[in-house]
Amino acid sequence: MPPPIAAPADIPYPGTISLLVNLTNTTDRVATVHETIPVKAGELTLLYPEWIPGNHSPTGAIEKLAGLFVAANGQRIPWVRDRVNMYAFHINVPQGVTSLDVDFDYLSATNRQEGRIEISNVLANLAWNTVVLYPAGYFSRDIRFAPSLVLPHGWQYATALETAGQDGDTIHFQDTTLNTLVDSPLVAGEYYKRVDLSTGPDNPVHLDVFADEAKDLEMTPEELQIHKNLAVQAQKLFASHHYNHYDFLFFLSDVVGGQGLEHHQSSEDGTRANYFTDWNAQTRGVDLLAHEYTHSWNGKFRRPADLWTPNFNVPMRDDLLWVYEGLTQYWGYVLTARSGMRSPEATRDLMAGIAANFETDPGRKWRPLVDTTNQPTIDLRRPMSWTSWQRTEDYYMEGLLIWLDADTKIRELSNGQKSLDDFAKEFYGIDNGSFVTRGYDFDDIVAALNKVQPYDWASFLRTRVYDLHPEVPEGGFTQGGYKLVYNDTPPAWERHGGGADAMASRFGMSFATSLGISVMGEGMLGSVVWDSPAFKAGLVPGDQLVAVDGDAFAPPKLKDAIVNAEKSSDPIMFVVKEGDQVKTVSIDYHGGLRYPHLERVEGTPDRLDDILKAVP
Repeated sequence: MPPPIAAPADIPYPGTISLLVNLTNTTDRVATVHETIPVKAGELTLLYPEWIPGNHSPTGAIEKLAGLFVAANGQRIPWVRDRVNMYAFHINVPQGVTSLDVDFDYLSATNRQEGRIEISNVLANLAWNTVVLYPAGYFSRDIRFAPSLVLPHGWQYATALETAGQDGDTIHFQDTTLNTLVDSPLVAGEYYKRVDLSTGPDNPVHLDVFADEAKDLEMTPEELQIHKNLAVQAQKLFASHHYNHYDFLFFLSDVVGGQGLEHHQSSEDGTRANYFTDWNAQTRGVDLLAHEYTHSWNGKFRRPADLWTPNFNVPMRDDLLWVYEGLTQYWGYVLTARSGMRSPEATRDLMAGIAANFETDPGRKWRPLVDTTNQPTIDLRRPMSWTSWQRTEDYYMEGLLIWLDADTKIRELSNGQKSLDDFAKEFYGIDNGSFVTRGYDFDDIVAALNKVQPYDWASFLRTRVYDLHPEVPEGGFTQGGYKLVYNDTPPAWERHGGGADAMASRFGMSFATSLGISVMGEGMLGSVVWDSPAFKAGLVPGDQLVAVDGDAFAPPKLKDAIVNAEKSSDPIMFVVKEGDQVKTVSIDYHGGLRYPHLERVEGTPDRLDDILKAVP
């Protein structure tokens, strides 16, 4: 084995690293990087960031680094990659050398098969962790950088970094730490609009919108107001903020890939180009901004202690992601409803769908929820065939249900005098204005909940998260005044929010609660639920539906077949293409469409609607 790489120490790195990134080669989608690193003679190890905050796994794109050259005083110096750690490069700095010139290219994806598209001809999303090498042996907060950026002529930019000056198309940012640099991504482009969402002079919040075309930047007064409402409702929820200013780096593109990544004073939020121009079609994914904004409090300011690391090459431990992401998912849904971005009815239907999908997943019988927090590292978010049996990152959506259960339990126990909103102020409202990370563990969560409302919260959480818990946590529905029901009526938001065909092309159509399949564009099966009627009939993910009951496949034809089978004893007949083979499959299912909804239970307190109402 090679010698160990120096562990990070909390001491200042001597000198400031100069970083220049050139983004003008949008044709090849290449970022050209030049660093000048102060050094002294002897052994030096440079690291490429591996563990990226918010990704929860070692996703640093080392495979996209190319053309690495190191030189000093005009003479090339050889480097050697570590034989075990592919993110580490060893350099023997000669005597008399006081700085190294380091050059390399970051080759961002040119097609979706390689990964998310980050650069187009009119738009770029720059994550600084992709364009830095930094010295081992130091905390990242102790390494200072002087970053600069060259943009295509005429492009504008937005970032949480402070600008020091601009020389033509070259922007110079104020010196900062590596921690802050990586936590302050940048979006730049040709078409840009900045919108003020501030709730007051002491809480500056902006929506920085970039788009493929100028027309996609236009928003109605109503759309503008609900985005302003988001900042207002978040301030009322947390009664604090932990940033000097906050920027939603919001890019609307059908070329640059979608994104949702949290940062302390900003977030990278990427979605489709029609976000404003076809607002009614956004219902399912419209909680993106609220989710990432919540992370400024939950995940960035208050963070599970095991998720804090001294630099970007020390592994993170994810066992509290059911708080980091699950609670953020919950408040993302709540704030989206309170701001008016999504109606309470649509929010209830989406929550019903979450619970219904978990009811179909047999993976709950063998794998506790806490183990799914390991999933980002287990599969690196690669596609899986049998997600209902394997389980995926369920801590997001099941975490939402658990925290809804906790919220309604607090409201029930306190006769409506307390809620999870009080926990938000208690736990995240401390040190207002500070964005120095405060760690926490399981006991801290339990203690804060007990301060709001005494209860056996340790058992409540351990039973649902750490123990094997095949039952779906639906206490939030029953305590909230609702029950989960199924009928043949699709949700109103799906009927009126862009049409079934539009929804199918974007998200696929789910028949998980009936046949046990999801169908993507052109009849491709995105998933097959383990032990479902479709599974037992021999369908597998990736099969393509060619015909249903003698008719060429189309989503309405499949719906008609399911409805007709409810009144008949005949099985539903499919012609299916599997690779080069065509087969006939019959599914003996007669249970109807089974759309999940939440139905009001008369005579019970309506706590769920109270949760989703705007705070006055």
